[in-house]
Amino acid sequence: MILEDMILDNVRNMPPSGIRKYFDLINEMDDVISLGVGEPDFVTPWNVIEAGIYSLEKGQTHYSSNAGFIELREEISKYLNRRFNLNYDSSSEILVTVGGSEGIDLALRALVGPGDEVIIPEPSFVAYKGCATFCGATPKIINLRAEDEFKLTAKLLEEAITPKTKVVIIPFPNNPTGAIMTKDELKDIVDVLKDREIIILSDEIYAELSYDKDHFSIASFSEVRDKTLVINGFSKAYAMTGWRLGYVCGNKILIEALKKIHQYAIMCSPTTAQYAAIEALKNGDDSVKEMSREYNRRRRILVEGFREMGLDCFEPMGALYVFPCIKSTRMSSDEFCEKLLMEEKVLAVPGNAFGECGEGYIRACYASSTEDLIEAVKRIKRFVNKLS
Repeated sequence: MILEDMILDNVRNMPPSGIRKYFDLINEMDDVISLGVGEPDFVTPWNVIEAGIYSLEKGQTHYSSNAGFIELREEISKYLNRRFNLNYDSSSEILVTVGGSEGIDLALRALVGPGDEVIIPEPSFVAYKGCATFCGATPKIINLRAEDEFKLTAKLLEEAITPKTKVVIIPFPNNPTGAIMTKDELKDIVDVLKDREIIILSDEIYAELSYDKDHFSIASFSEVRDKTLVINGFSKAYAMTGWRLGYVCGNKILIEALKKIHQYAIMCSPTTAQYAAIEALKNGDDSVKEMSREYNRRRRILVEGFREMGLDCFEPMGALYVFPCIKSTRMSSDEFCEKLLMEEKVLAVPGNAFGECGEGYIRACYASSTEDLIEAVKRIKRFVNKLS
């Protein structure tokens, strides 16, 4: 038996993430400043950690219901209403998942299969294309453009829709570009989709990390509310990446379908993380605001740093990343990042890791310490100056 032949084609033929090789390299290097991982450098707020510890001390180490503790779902419902004017029934329209990533996977597994198309605006989170492909669906890519501020336009969306379109992913605030969509811009998207039999998958994991303008959810529009699944979680806003907890909200018919897969594959999300998340939602607003203010300040260090060294840098309005253009160096994204790592020990991620239209860009994360960001800018500037 040839084991490789036993693996499904859509799994065997899927290339590994374009980010992986760089993390393998830095494991063998010293004094590397990583701007590669989209992970907060903050520790989870102490009151949230304490709630998790307390649950363990009380022996609360058993399964929750498949959908998650009702108390947590009630707090999620109140939070979404308070922050984004969204209304979801805690008993039937919220599913607690193992991170937002599981929510994306569940949604696509429940909704698409061979012959279906999933519209994915790129550059964007690397998991969308993989999850769609693993379901046997076809990713239909929309190349977002710098001249549109990397936003999805109604014209681009209209041109991408075919009779096979089943799901449209709305990835804003965006990883890797930091682009956001305003209420008016989302209304244009709603007008395209409201009368079509297409599900909207809105990934809003960076909703709390929106600068200058508050995040607006496409699910706020009544015309598409029941055909929209909202993905969110605790990793970014509450610095809880390792706790692996997220949630999906939507019409109860859709949530019931996702829960069916979730109960067979996972059973329930980690209960210690669920207890901690209850505390985060009840008493975490101040911590979220404090971290967001700090990210906003750090954002300026990288944006201004890249611009001062002569690299065009799009103004990110959300998330944790800057997406400078390196085309003026006449190097590919991979070549730039590899040489930068080897010569100056700074890790950035090639833009083409997030889609082919990301070629000519790099992603740099500003969730590192201020000291590391300042030093990284100095090293990158030295590298760029050597190229001229």
